[in-house]
Amino acid sequence: MNKCLQILLTVSLLALNGCDQLQTPRDAGTTPAKQAVAGTASTTPAGAVVATVNGTVITQSVVDVYTTQRKARQPASDAGDRNAIIEELVNLELMRQEGLDKGLDSQPEIIATLDQQQRTILAGAAINNFIQNNPVSDEQLRQLYDTQIGVPSTEYNARHILVETKEAAEQVIGLLDSGSDFAELAKEKSTGPTGKNGGSLGWFSSQQMVAPFSAAVATMEKGSYSKEPVQTQFGWHVILLEDSRESTPPPFEDVKDRLKMAVTNQQLQQHIQQVRESAEIEIPAE
Repeated sequence: MNKCLQILLTVSLLALNGCDQLQTPRDAGTTPAKQAVAGTASTTPAGAVVATVNGTVITQSVVDVYTTQRKARQPASDAGDRNAIIEELVNLELMRQEGLDKGLDSQPEIIATLDQQQRTILAGAAINNFIQNNPVSDEQLRQLYDTQIGVPSTEYNARHILVETKEAAEQVIGLLDSGSDFAELAKEKSTGPTGKNGGSLGWFSSQQMVAPFSAAVATMEKGSYSKEPVQTQFGWHVILLEDSRESTPPPFEDVKDRLKMAVTNQQLQQHIQQVRESAEIEIPAE
């Protein structure tokens, strides 16, 4: 998927794997009913008490969350062993308290880490809340499929030689006119990453290439090369169209889940942009 979708998945994963230390009071003497996490007040997680460690309670809701985190980190482990999970949580609580006794919670790096963990978890919760309250309908997915994927299109198999100037491209065309082999010229003169492979691009659709390149390929005949250099933001191209074919779009059901992820991410990005526009954001210059 696209970059924005990768951001969405990353945020969601971070929210799931957040901080194991779900109870992190700034003061070891703080009562369990009201504890401060990274300087922000929070109540003790609800649920039946499963353990008490030096006066600090661990509840069933903490066990449930930790179990989910444990399964995500170690899918093959026996994450369902409740007694083992409680013992791990007790050990974590003991080490948390030791960290407080040693004043580790006052270290700037620890403070910043706790602050970022809370920010990540709450951001992930807000993202999940937005997604749940803005579901993508099958009608939206079908419309996207019909307009962008379900329409038969042409695919091309081509080679290209990329050079820095129009003059260099014209020299390549001159060599081709004289009978030079396209693949060998690509290996010798192309500055693009495909040069070592004779300029081969394999099969691609017009949507996969920048507009000037796609427009040029669409007007060429099989076996011909471009008689005029083609300019894009990458430089100047000489193109050889080796073959073309009509592509058959995949069935709707095969791509439905990917389309749903894409639309969900698009809606989320629009929401984030709206929130940014209504926020007061200051980023001091360095």
